[in-house]
Amino acid sequence: MGDSVEVTPAGFRTYRWSDPSLVAVALLALASGFGQFGAVAALGDVSKTFGHLEHGATFADQAGLSGSVIGIGLAIIRASSLLGLPLASLADRFGRKPVLATMCATGLALTALTTLSPTYWWFVAIFALGRPFLSAGVGLTQVSAVELTTSHERAKAVSLMAAGYAVGAGLAAIVHSLAEKTLGFRGIFALAVVPLVFLPVVFRRVVEPDRFARVEASATGAEPVLGAVAQPYRRRLLVVALLAFSISVITGPANSLVFIYAENFLHLGGFLTSGMVVAAGAAGLGGLLVGRWLSDRLGRRPTVAIAMAGMAIFGTLAYTGPAWALFSGYVAGVTCAAVFAPAGGSLANELFPTSVRASVAGWYIAAGVAGAVVGLLAFGVVADVRGTSHHLALAAVVVFLPMILTTGFLLLLPETKGKEPEELWPALPAGSAGEDVDAEPRPADDDRDAQPRASAERVTQRGGGAADPDPADPPGVRGSEP
Repeated sequence: MGDSVEVTPAGFRTYRWSDPSLVAVALLALASGFGQFGAVAALGDVSKTFGHLEHGATFADQAGLSGSVIGIGLAIIRASSLLGLPLASLADRFGRKPVLATMCATGLALTALTTLSPTYWWFVAIFALGRPFLSAGVGLTQVSAVELTTSHERAKAVSLMAAGYAVGAGLAAIVHSLAEKTLGFRGIFALAVVPLVFLPVVFRRVVEPDRFARVEASATGAEPVLGAVAQPYRRRLLVVALLAFSISVITGPANSLVFIYAENFLHLGGFLTSGMVVAAGAAGLGGLLVGRWLSDRLGRRPTVAIAMAGMAIFGTLAYTGPAWALFSGYVAGVTCAAVFAPAGGSLANELFPTSVRASVAGWYIAAGVAGAVVGLLAFGVVADVRGTSHHLALAAVVVFLPMILTTGFLLLLPETKGKEPEELWPALPAGSAGEDVDAEPRPADDDRDAQPRASAERVTQRGGGAADPDPADPPGVRGSEP
């Protein structure tokens, strides 16, 4: 057993954040980021190709398509990620590794097909087919990072996944900025074939987390996804989903429209746009380090609150008009998103049992999709009402800033800093299915509560650690047998 492998008291094999198995998962996040962010990076070129440029002052005159048309198209693409909910939940039935492999490969293959788009709406439809697979893949990379690590390595591993995704997204933006006239948007999407070719090599290093391997598929596996999350955890699920919704209301328009704003409104050159992306990437790396440190020192909840407020404020600054405001607002906003990633990814995954963690990730994706759709539609409508091409600050103020208020809901969640996920599932006596699990977390009270449910779970022959509670029953409710 290598130095990077550690066995927890419960008997789970875990790894250091820099272990090849986690680096391989981060490479899958990179591939997914490249595929997903292509639509954002190439949006200005897509709009010019399928629209009609005019020498006017309105959004449609300079973008080629109206703010409402672009907003609806992006909303459809975002809404397609709702399918990521059932796709991600498949990992609770068939395993993290095989589902992750299928999601990434299918998503990249469908993304490459967008090169055949004859019209804007065909582009929207084809890209929307591939996006839910990539969304599910991104969510599962964070699930794997949490399950493959211990508490003191977890924020670092989640940061690595976020960095992988950010590098992939940044590569898409840089390639488009520097080679727009050579490749066009069709060439950008054709490049999705490159990571697809290397996926088999990467998958050889991906491992199935012991935390999942110890849980046998229960009889409730075919139930709807919501049914897999026991009643005591649905309050946590609702709060986590609400926070995901609020964040995406900001990041949906802020990230999706930034390049069309830079190219079609401020008329920044490709080198300036790529320089902005490179600067944001470097700042984002620093943000990940800061976010990881704050997550392990200050706590998951306060770090999430600080980062969300920063994303709203700096996202608004980016659309106030001058090029310097776009540059500084975008870079600072990306930095805040990077600060959020370690804390938010750890918190959302630590709050739930292994047997339903992928399903919860699916709900997190769905809530993010809903938030992005609402944000994009609202931003586009307000931008059209404003009637000017150079000042979208009103849309940003109306859409972004109110989301800061939702950080108060973090108080309804327990702090997970320094705790293993198994410690956050209180043992409930029989008949107490409605008990609040969001009080101060505590471990099982005795050895009996740590034993697996005989009818629905088993411990593999590789060790004797505790398995997760049956997702159909409240945690701690056991049969008469220990």
